[in-house]
Amino acid sequence: MREKNHKVDFCVIGGGLAGMLAAISAARHGVKVLLMHDRPVLGGNCSSEIRMWPLGCKGKDNRETGILEEIFIENMHRNPTRNFSIWDSVLYEKVKAEPNITLLLNCSCNGAKMDGNSIVSVRGWQLTSYTWHNVEADYFADCSGDSILAPLTGAEYRVGRESSSEFNEDIAPQKADRRTMGMSCLIQAVERSYKIEYTPPSWAYVYPDESSLPYRDHDLKDLLTNFWWMEVGGEDDSIYDTEELRDELLKIAFGVWDHIKNRGDHGADNWELDWVGFLPGKRESRRYVGDYILNQNDVRSEGKFDDLVAYGGWPMDDHNPAGIRYSGEPTIYHPAPAPFGIPYRCLYSRNIDNLFFAGRNISVTHTALSSTRVMATCAVIGQAVGTAVSIAVRDRATPRDVYENSIRELQNTLMDDDCYLPFHTRKSSVLAKKAKLWATSGDPEPVLNGCDRVMGDNLNAWQATIGSTIGFDFEEPVPVKQIRLVFDSDLQRVTCGGNPVLRFYPTICNRSLDMPPFNFPKTMIKDFLIEYKDLDGHWKPLKEVNGNYQRLVRINTDVLALGVKMTVKATWGNDKILVFSFDVL
Repeated sequence: MREKNHKVDFCVIGGGLAGMLAAISAARHGVKVLLMHDRPVLGGNCSSEIRMWPLGCKGKDNRETGILEEIFIENMHRNPTRNFSIWDSVLYEKVKAEPNITLLLNCSCNGAKMDGNSIVSVRGWQLTSYTWHNVEADYFADCSGDSILAPLTGAEYRVGRESSSEFNEDIAPQKADRRTMGMSCLIQAVERSYKIEYTPPSWAYVYPDESSLPYRDHDLKDLLTNFWWMEVGGEDDSIYDTEELRDELLKIAFGVWDHIKNRGDHGADNWELDWVGFLPGKRESRRYVGDYILNQNDVRSEGKFDDLVAYGGWPMDDHNPAGIRYSGEPTIYHPAPAPFGIPYRCLYSRNIDNLFFAGRNISVTHTALSSTRVMATCAVIGQAVGTAVSIAVRDRATPRDVYENSIRELQNTLMDDDCYLPFHTRKSSVLAKKAKLWATSGDPEPVLNGCDRVMGDNLNAWQATIGSTIGFDFEEPVPVKQIRLVFDSDLQRVTCGGNPVLRFYPTICNRSLDMPPFNFPKTMIKDFLIEYKDLDGHWKPLKEVNGNYQRLVRINTDVLALGVKMTVKATWGNDKILVFSFDVL
């Protein structure tokens, strides 16, 4: 068979949201990256193959930003009906648009070479091209979910539930075991204007009445019903038994739809089974051991770590290992604060010198995992890892060195890239702080307060109307290299339209006949003009932008200026505008 060799700075295994953001963030900071993913589409559990929503931190002002919000905004702009094929294409193009990323799809990692405690290379088999790919790199990130590099490299890992006494976790079982949360094959339905008959396959399970599915919501009027509770595998091996568990899940899925259509009145006469997932979405398998293991008590105490680089805020959503075979509530939502911090020390291996990880396989206990495993949380962890790698590559440092020597730089870089870090504020540039800040209306000062979002009653933004101008005057001519802007993408999605619940989701489950399309956030600034004051004191155009639809906008410049200003010409619908950041570097 054909062999291809690659040499890069950074190799990422796994192209879910965590792996994607690790690759993209590193590439944007100048790192040569190879992303190896074993499926034909990116996105992992939120791809069209599995179709789970990428949710994260709960709470009014806690939505994740950074590259994840950039992707969500792109999807809102291009995909008003939340079509899964278009969603796949949005994820695909975000990776392919980066010249520093080599993407290998349909390529499964199955080998690694070591030099002592360091990984030298990995090997992957690409089924579509019948090609072996050998990837040599200085740093590796395992974002595969199943932690494939753990058995291949000897990296320390855990499986299952810790005893309550090990970390003093009161929601953990008294005795440790190897049980996990299970996996699910989801289904989706669409409403038609006519009656649809359904004949189940002979091998499907039979659920004759409502008592067969206790505590399992299957009301099609709730368009967020995605049947996540069709779950098995927590009492089995969630890696090696996957094929047999998939067969079991298909019997369950087609049987549940038979129950909805043919066994009782569920208002489903005009509903059609539109899609069935044949690839199980996993919740838990191997978890790496890092320099720190996040536990239930850290979550409950808000995780105010000195090395906080990401955050969660989903409840500790601990599914019963028996899944659908358990007759009680399928999960317990143990409360967790929103947000809580996740430390950098949970994102690299304790015993492998050049191994990072991001996603559901980070260094956490089972109880902490029940919160940190949700995809938006995994995504911001991925961006933190990719950014850390860029520092490590520059300094020829180990992941641990980054913690010991560069953690403030990592945090500041993440915030500069529009990643919200709880309990932290971004530092504005020295140039901006020395300049005279002014506006034709409204108070411009909040654009320099380092909080690029609404928080409670604090707008943290310059509030004005279309046609208003904000600017800096400098005491003497200064070189201006970049202008950094953060606009209002309506993190509460109040102006996005459509179903008031579904507007929070980048993808949806079932489709009713009268479901309206989603609008783009009307708060976003669409057209604006940047000008600079030349050495003679005249204002000249620097950059005119029309049709903007992103939140974080960087405009690279190379001018000597006595001043810089921005005039807002249009939004996507609102008369009022919010600008969270107007900074000059």
